[in-house]
Amino acid sequence: MLTRRIVSLAATWMVAAGMLTLTPAFAAQKPKDWNPTIVPADFVSQVDNPYFPLNSWRTMSYSGVAKEGTETLVIEVTGQTKVILGVVTTVVLETARLNGSIIEIAENWFAQDRDGNVWYFGESTRDFANGVELGTAGSWEAGVGGALPGIVMKANPVAGDTYFQEFAQGVAEDMATVTSITRTGTAMGRAVSGVLLTKEWSSLEPNSVEHKSYAPGIGLIREEKGSFTLDLVEVR
Repeated sequence: MLTRRIVSLAATWMVAAGMLTLTPAFAAQKPKDWNPTIVPADFVSQVDNPYFPLNSWRTMSYSGVAKEGTETLVIEVTGQTKVILGVVTTVVLETARLNGSIIEIAENWFAQDRDGNVWYFGESTRDFANGVELGTAGSWEAGVGGALPGIVMKANPVAGDTYFQEFAQGVAEDMATVTSITRTGTAMGRAVSGVLLTKEWSSLEPNSVEHKSYAPGIGLIREEKGSFTLDLVEVR
């Protein structure tokens, strides 16, 4: 899942809903073989993975300076839910702005399985320019049109793990590779250890590679794409 969306990026997360059953052997699973099956009973009500915690009513704010100006991103855990493939997902709202003007609003749907893996079940996204809505490119929902859920954060990430974050063929095909789980970093002016690094990209978009840093107990603290860096500035 690529959170910076000045250029709208989503990913590929295809089997009918009735055929899905959870297979947790992700480390050995190659992305080209992505074919998870979902059993609703294998999911829990809270998303408390330390690298991707979604506590109710939590809001995280990010900021960075791009060539176009100042970009901000606000990620809000709304406290709302949405049932997808029989799984109760947590609704997370992302609002991206450039120089104060909204460029994207995306509603995202996540759920955690009993093993602690956080799954991404889709998004409804709207892009804007100069206050005018441009469209909903990149929107997808697991179980609709052959789309499958993907993994946004594994329970026990290991360097080298590669997996789909989204699987809606030709619409959303983001992938990720864990590159480190032992880095140190900075979040809101203080040092943090045990930082997880990922490399993320979409096969549908050229030059889409991003690098993300996740701190335990906090979540996403930094996103880098080329020379652009988006940093966590507030959690409330």
